[in-house]
Amino acid sequence: MPHVDDNVQTVWTMLSEPRMAPYLRIAGNDQREALALYEWSTRTSAAAFEDIGHLEVLFRNALDRQLREYFREERCGIPWFLLPTPGGEHVADAVATVRERLRPLGKESRHQIVAGLSFGFWSGLLGSRYEELWRDCLHRAFPHSSGRRKQVSAAMERVRKFRNRLAHHDSMINVDVPFEIRQIIELTSFIDKDAANWLERRSATMTVYGERPIAIEDTVVVAARSAWTLYEDVYAYVCQPGRAFRTVDRIAFYADREIKTDVPKVLHRRDNVEWTKEEADRLRGSADRFDRKIAQVIDAARSTSWTDGLYQVFLLTRPGDPKHRQLSACLPHGGNGRGSAFTQRQRYVSLHSLELATSTEGL
Repeated sequence: MPHVDDNVQTVWTMLSEPRMAPYLRIAGNDQREALALYEWSTRTSAAAFEDIGHLEVLFRNALDRQLREYFREERCGIPWFLLPTPGGEHVADAVATVRERLRPLGKESRHQIVAGLSFGFWSGLLGSRYEELWRDCLHRAFPHSSGRRKQVSAAMERVRKFRNRLAHHDSMINVDVPFEIRQIIELTSFIDKDAANWLERRSATMTVYGERPIAIEDTVVVAARSAWTLYEDVYAYVCQPGRAFRTVDRIAFYADREIKTDVPKVLHRRDNVEWTKEEADRLRGSADRFDRKIAQVIDAARSTSWTDGLYQVFLLTRPGDPKHRQLSACLPHGGNGRGSAFTQRQRYVSLHSLELATSTEGL
């Protein structure tokens, strides 16, 4: 366990009970364990912020390089940010603010102005108001992307929101850190593949993330030979009625001798659902959104091999939902022979362990 100050109560009071409440719940009301989890969260934030810092420098330099060439800075002798920019009132205002801050310090150089412009400024250049500038030159800053502004802009917006969470010292206990780091590496790869490889090699974030002191079993892995296909169709898990489950946040699917990448969050659970056309019609006319969704699940399931009877239904998130989680790759299972499956019914694990494993052996 990481070092925890002996005077836990003093530190606890200084950090404030509201801030520590989420950690305390996970730690089973043990203040020392909760403080260890808090320390892990702050170390994870610091490591991730370092990764974003490297991306930020690469990102602004890539944009600056293209803008410098497009406005023929060397020929005219005037920095691009002092020239009229398409869609660029925002540019002039931001540059003026930075220059006013640097002038009294005697640091009003081109380099210092570029470095002094905020992450929000540079990411803002990917907005729709700069579509003309994107087509003229900015797209060349991302030679390994699709070339579409919206793709790069969406990726940058995701990173910007994560950066803001880190800057405000938000908790990492419920953040999909592996996904966020993959986003940072992918965005870097749009700029330069070698730079992305370098950043991935030197990043310490996943090492720190793996040191989490408390990881609760919040995910059930279900045997899903036919259920996986149904999930792909309607984003739900269906099983026999009355089947007991612990309280979990997520479901993972074991099929084809591997755990699939999608680890959806449970949105709604309902038992003893009648699997008939009449019941589907009744639910479809309901004002309740979960009723209507279950009607869709019944229709889809009945069109395949799911016959009349009673079933238990879990409505789940789909890829793209902010609450959804996806592993970087499927987790293969190496056992062979009868009875060697990772699970023939259900098995409980932590999302944290799924994110760190490379196969079921790591679970």
